[in-house]
Amino acid sequence: MRGEVSLFKKFLPNEHVKSIFEITPEKLKEKGIKGIITDLDNTLVAWDVRDATPEIIQWFKLMEDSDIKVTIISNNKEERVKIFSQPLNTPFVYSARKPLALAFNKAAKDMKLAKNEIVVIGDQLLTDVLGGNRAGFYTMLVVPIVETDGKITQVNRYVERRILNWMRKKGMVTWEEQK
Repeated sequence: MRGEVSLFKKFLPNEHVKSIFEITPEKLKEKGIKGIITDLDNTLVAWDVRDATPEIIQWFKLMEDSDIKVTIISNNKEERVKIFSQPLNTPFVYSARKPLALAFNKAAKDMKLAKNEIVVIGDQLLTDVLGGNRAGFYTMLVVPIVETDGKITQVNRYVERRILNWMRKKGMVTWEEQK
């Protein structure tokens, strides 16, 4: 039993929010956060939306104006991540192989920030939260923007639901999944 709880804690985010827009520079600075490593698909925009929305552009500007560095890391291909990130003038890592720690550590090194100064934000337990936790970062889980997903993510969501249900039964999860 104890080993199960310990194992499942790697899937538990430090915080859960409904949307990226609940994450403000003020709230981050209260935690000593100076950098964000964020997922792209279903975290910033729907997985099938090519470009940043006006609201996302404004959010990135708000972070920049507040001296909070942002790096996008995605398991997606270079073309997808580059098309989204370049107009925002935001560094990115593509084909990140999350939940492996390499991309998270590369992003932190490039930002020249300590792990305790960075938050990892994403919509998936199996990639974003697990990867961020394994690499030693503060993690935030956001509700996915849309309920549809690519094929691989559909499999991940099935596994995630099982993990969340188990954690809920153990009292480890208290938030609601819907927006």
